[in-house]
Amino acid sequence: MTPEVKARIESLLQENKIMVFMKGSKLMPQCGFSNNVVQILNTLGVPFETLDILADPEIRQGIKEYSNWPTIPQIYIDGEFVGGSDIAIELYQSGELQQMVEVAMAS
Repeated sequence: MTPEVKARIESLLQENKIMVFMKGSKLMPQCGFSNNVVQILNTLGVPFETLDILADPEIRQGIKEYSNWPTIPQIYIDGEFVGGSDIAIELYQSGELQQMVEVAMAS
């Protein structure tokens, strides 16, 4: 990953409390896993931003290196990597995701 790509990722994470790197956008997810994440965040009623990795090959590869996580989507809350679709579902079902989001929104 180039320093420029790393800087772009870090800038996105600093500017957005909840950031999702996904296939498609929150208005038009391009895969089921990305759609799951969007639906969960919409259910929580919190503002979040997305970046379509299909439209940005540098970020598509760079985000996998940045997080050391091989799959997309990737959710970040307050700049911290949370996980992908399966982890988001587990955290949502246990109530932990709601708590994480509330803490992030309060800071």
